[in-house]
Amino acid sequence: MPAKIIISVKGLTKKYGDFEAVKGISFDVMEGEIFGLLGPNGAGKSTTLEIIETLRDKTGGVVTVDGLDLDKSPGEIKKIIGVQLQTSGYYPGLNLTELIELFGGLYNRKVHPPEFLDMVNLRDKAKAKYKELSGGQKQRFSIATTLINQPKIIFLDEPTTGLDPQARRNLWDLIKDIRAKGTTVIITTHYMDEAEVLCDRVAIIDSGRIIALDPPDKLIDNLVATGFERPKEVKKANLEDVFINLTGHTLRAEH
Repeated sequence: MPAKIIISVKGLTKKYGDFEAVKGISFDVMEGEIFGLLGPNGAGKSTTLEIIETLRDKTGGVVTVDGLDLDKSPGEIKKIIGVQLQTSGYYPGLNLTELIELFGGLYNRKVHPPEFLDMVNLRDKAKAKYKELSGGQKQRFSIATTLINQPKIIFLDEPTTGLDPQARRNLWDLIKDIRAKGTTVIITTHYMDEAEVLCDRVAIIDSGRIIALDPPDKLIDNLVATGFERPKEVKKANLEDVFINLTGHTLRAEH
């Protein structure tokens, strides 16, 4: 059975006065894939995501999410997506159990906090306040909150920035688990190794246009076919592999 298109973007534009941040981009995201949006700062990727997430108005083009037209049904779209909040989005004085209950109330969902905390390996932090968590724990918790309304699609904006290698790889496993349960994941990242490991397909955006869209392996093969060679001999492992191998894959208690 052919994969279903869950997000369709056609001719999307966004202008701020005379400046055109998004210049008529088009792409589809298939149901159940991890789709990466890559590009330098200021390329237009965050603007594009915020438009799909109903957080920013577009100038032109057509966006549909799970068959719903963005212009006609933004409220319905909000119900089926999960958006990772930046750090400032939480009440610092509440513990994790209270925060999950609060989100459940906002979404009008009956939630069982230990179940959500288990999903992101934070049950032992149930009584800890958000501000007491380490960077990796905060990121895992913020991803848990995107899942409370049982969304069909979640959006993760640079989820592993600033994390140590163990926390980063642990988050990769979490993202793969979420996809394995049937959720479509849209991710932005500045780490190309991350995109290569996680993404089924990536769109590379530069100056408001998509300049490439394919599975990572195909993009790499296309480059190699042009005669491109790395100046340094490619080894079978990298320094991060060495670090993980020496220090272990498991998460440490972070003080």
